[in-house]
Amino acid sequence: MTTEAAPAHPHNPYHSPAPAAVPSRTVLEDAGELLRALAAPVRIAIVLQLRESPRCVHELVDALGVTQPLVSQHLRILKSAGVVHGERSGREVLYELVDDHLAHIVVDAVAHAEEG
Repeated sequence: MTTEAAPAHPHNPYHSPAPAAVPSRTVLEDAGELLRALAAPVRIAIVLQLRESPRCVHELVDALGVTQPLVSQHLRILKSAGVVHGERSGREVLYELVDDHLAHIVVDAVAHAEEG
């Protein structure tokens, strides 16, 4: 009697014949820090705003309807996580996303939440 290997699961896109490579502990920790930095609703909203165009603090305050100290606090967290950077323009600092990968993470998370 012959035995056959179990068939692949065609309806499960996550099933693969070989285990995925696991990134280094440092990479996993860095990814966790990034996701924690993106985890607050106000920070998600900031990223969505900056996805459209660079903004200064008062523009974010107006768009989000929160206080200036709160926006500044969240921008500091996003900046320290490498999500945004600021460039002085006269008396104001113009904030923008470091790269589009981060916006995709947030947009995908929001789209997933809207589907649920």
